[in-house]
Amino acid sequence: MIQVQNVSKTMGRQTVLKEITFNVGKGTITGVVGRNGAGKTTLLRTMVSIVDPDQGTVMVNHRDIFKDPGSKQSVIYVSDSVEALKNHSVSHIVSLYTDIYPNFDRQYFQELMDRFQIPTVKKVKQYSKGRKALFALILAFAAKPEYVLLDEPTDGLDIIVKKEMMRFMLDEVAKEDVSIIIATHRLDELETLADQILVIKDGNITETFQLTDLREKYKKWQVVYREQMPESFMKNVYILQQSGRVYTCLAEGDVTTLNAELEESAPLLYDELPLSLEDLFIAKLGGESIAE
Repeated sequence: MIQVQNVSKTMGRQTVLKEITFNVGKGTITGVVGRNGAGKTTLLRTMVSIVDPDQGTVMVNHRDIFKDPGSKQSVIYVSDSVEALKNHSVSHIVSLYTDIYPNFDRQYFQELMDRFQIPTVKKVKQYSKGRKALFALILAFAAKPEYVLLDEPTDGLDIIVKKEMMRFMLDEVAKEDVSIIIATHRLDELETLADQILVIKDGNITETFQLTDLREKYKKWQVVYREQMPESFMKNVYILQQSGRVYTCLAEGDVTTLNAELEESAPLLYDELPLSLEDLFIAKLGGESIAE
């Protein structure tokens, strides 16, 4: 288990993280979402001590990573950029990973390179952006860690490779009991991957929920009124979109109560719509899209 407890970090005059606390169990996928600058990347870097917090602790299997460096051998962080590796050969990087990570599996690395049709090149800079991202992911999983921290992992991958990579990550969780933490803007990907979602806004975790509970706590409707939505009901919902007398809205709470409140608002007609993560985050974070 990874336990992040009361982690705070200030850079210059800006407080980037504010008393962040959450747990990540074994064999799970956790999504970390938020607008640009919300603190996602700083959080991941703090969890592997690239960034030292001003306060708080990060425990990996009950070992403090800031006091016990050996505890970090079971955790690997993949940045959204592999520029630091671009001037090295594939063989040199594999040798480096073998020295750093005692469980690095060279045979598994080559199997993954073959599976995703990544050729061995003299310099990593010869890869396209997508292949660089894929190469970094392959290195990470070949190291056989217990925990993998990914910052925008599918950025630059084409749709076919992206889908195969997502299936691969799900397989790793199921077969190897590895835990994955993903900071991403791709909400559609998290809907098929994640067990747990953390929403970060201005350095705070404002929401933590399990995807299995999502449709039990939230309802999305398209509602039509004779004139306009009553103010009494409007206070209980978030308006995702309005076109004249037609409202697309999101409500949170007990399903029975929500349905009763909708009926009391006397709509001409209404229909329940499929709920997506993007709907939820537009409501929680404001604005038109989390990916701005």
